Amino acid sequence: MKKIIALTLTVLMAVSVCVLAGCGNSSDSKAADTKTESKKYVIYSDNAFAPFEYLDTKTKKYVGVDMDIMAAVAKDQGINYEMHNEGFDASMGAVQAGQADGMIAGMTINDERKKTFDFSAPYFEDGQVIVAKKGTKMSDLKGKSVAVKNGTAGKDYAESVKDKYGYTINYYKDSPSMYQAVKTGVDVACFEDFSVIAYSIKTGEVKLVMLNNKPFNVKGYGFAVKKGQNAELLEKFDKGLKNIEKSGELKKILSKYGY
Repeated sequence: MKKIIALTLTVLMAVSVCVLAGCGNSSDSKAADTKTESKKYVIYSDNAFAPFEYLDTKTKKYVGVDMDIMAAVAKDQGINYEMHNEGFDASMGAVQAGQADGMIAGMTINDERKKTFDFSAPYFEDGQVIVAKKGTKMSDLKGKSVAVKNGTAGKDYAESVKDKYGYTINYYKDSPSMYQAVKTGVDVACFEDFSVIAYSIKTGEVKLVMLNNKPFNVKGYGFAVKKGQNAELLEKFDKGLKNIEKSGELKKILSKYGY
């Protein structure tokens, strides 16, 4: 009788241990199939800054230099991300507020922005030009208003030389709004990145001219994160950028858009 009781207790203890330990083929199978998903980063970008980011009217998707570079870097580094094309000013605000992990939007790297953002290595260089209707001269800016886009290097430069040229400034949320203001005569000219306006003029999207064919204030574009935050993401971007540059993928992307 004692042997039977002892055997019963042994069996019950074994069953209990097995249950607590999650024994069984079913549990083992589920554990093996369960994978920890990698962090999904939220990346913001502009929505009307061709050819760096713009809406393809056929596919209804955002395309451009920055979209392709981000995709290539993400593939190289295994970065899981979702893109939000909300506008340049909104993108900067989202990163600063912690709503976005990073942004890529033709963003010029400068000392002022380095106070609030950490940047990747530059992936493209550009500067600003003054754009107006055909026949406009630099002297025509005096006593008139010019258009600038909020938060941009063009805005900063326009503000720095406004007393020199004697104009006032009107601020807009995106590039198309600036171009429209110049075309309709609300403003005599606007300040824009050379490569962007050159692309728009070449494709016929914008029928304006550049008052200076050589850009000023030339600096690099970079991927940005909030200062002191997302160091791992920034490191991955830099590694991926270096790899796609070495492989020739970056050159292919730029060539695709005429650079």
